[in-house]
Amino acid sequence: MSKMTKNKLNLTLPPGSVDVPAGQQTTPTPSFKTPSGTEYVIGKHNLLGKAKNSIDALTETLEELEMEESARKRIKVFLSQKEKIGELSDEDLEKLGELGSGNGGVVMKVRHIPTQLIMARKLIHLEVKPAIKKQIIRELKVLHECNFPHIVGFYGAFYSDGEISICMEYMDGGSLDLILKRAGRIPEAILAKITSAVLKGLSYLRDKHAIMHRDVKPSNILVNSSGEIKICDFGVSGQLIDSMANSFVGTRSYMSPERLQGTHYSVQSDIWSLGLSLVEMAIGMYPIPPPDAKTLDLIFQERGEDCSPGQSIIEPKPMAIFELLDYIVNEPPPKLEHNSFTDRFKNFVDLCLKKNPEERADLKTLMNHEWIKNIETEDVDIAGWVCKTMDLAPSTPKRNASPFSN
Repeated sequence: MSKMTKNKLNLTLPPGSVDVPAGQQTTPTPSFKTPSGTEYVIGKHNLLGKAKNSIDALTETLEELEMEESARKRIKVFLSQKEKIGELSDEDLEKLGELGSGNGGVVMKVRHIPTQLIMARKLIHLEVKPAIKKQIIRELKVLHECNFPHIVGFYGAFYSDGEISICMEYMDGGSLDLILKRAGRIPEAILAKITSAVLKGLSYLRDKHAIMHRDVKPSNILVNSSGEIKICDFGVSGQLIDSMANSFVGTRSYMSPERLQGTHYSVQSDIWSLGLSLVEMAIGMYPIPPPDAKTLDLIFQERGEDCSPGQSIIEPKPMAIFELLDYIVNEPPPKLEHNSFTDRFKNFVDLCLKKNPEERADLKTLMNHEWIKNIETEDVDIAGWVCKTMDLAPSTPKRNASPFSN
């Protein structure tokens, strides 16, 4: 272990893991071993790699995780289809359209031509040295082992034409920020189901991979027409996080007060981000600065209780970015104060939005909260709501299609 190097996220990397140019392969084939011991073969043209006996190893890991059998079967199908893909390359991906864009880059809907699988491809353009890009690809390999019902599936990553490509499963319902624009507000029962899934995903990343997310927000929570809820864009690569540290632009921030102040932060910072996201999705607008009582009444008067699709979005008062960040650090946190929300929901949000991270609830406490426990026993039609809101046909199995791309 003393010969191993560690990045900022404590991911162990073997020394000398570098790309091997085409035609210069050595014997034995170069490989990469993750902290849990799974070994990957490094590709000729990129650092995607393919796990040796990956299906067997990952299937064994799946059996140890707590999840419904139907979810386990879907992941196994995903893994077997992923095995057929092999090494990804730019020429094998057909562009089908743009899914969204943000600080990190643009996300495209693509078709993998050899297998006809539909994927989401995130393109990240970074002005960094090639060696840094190669290290980012190596660090992203940990995503091969992140297989869980509430984590977006990872097909692979590669570097071409100056950009890093991350290929993930396609979630046809899109991200919650896009759904929020269409729906106006997201109903409390739907939010409770979403929160339960996000908490399970965050706990899996922490307990099984020692990873914190670092960027919980509506645009990083995805849904599909099957009713699945998954988180994406979590911080597995220390180099990628460092390289994108100065890319923040926009009018809203989900970072916790302690993170904005530059002090030590942990998974408790993700809890703050979740709480802030919940308030935004519940009232239909970014909650900093908080809307006054008259604005809240207007929101619920206009939109009613049904949150019908196609309703107008009420925007918060514009703030300069410094003013916004100063408000998060120094002013009281947002609350859910309207009488249309249950006391359980209000209490849950309050526990997430404590300014002091030591007073903030942890993952275990939140997973055992009565708001979450209560929704576990209720039958909430996530799939039906997503399909109605996003005008999608109900999910049906398709031949030669990923179970995650219905």
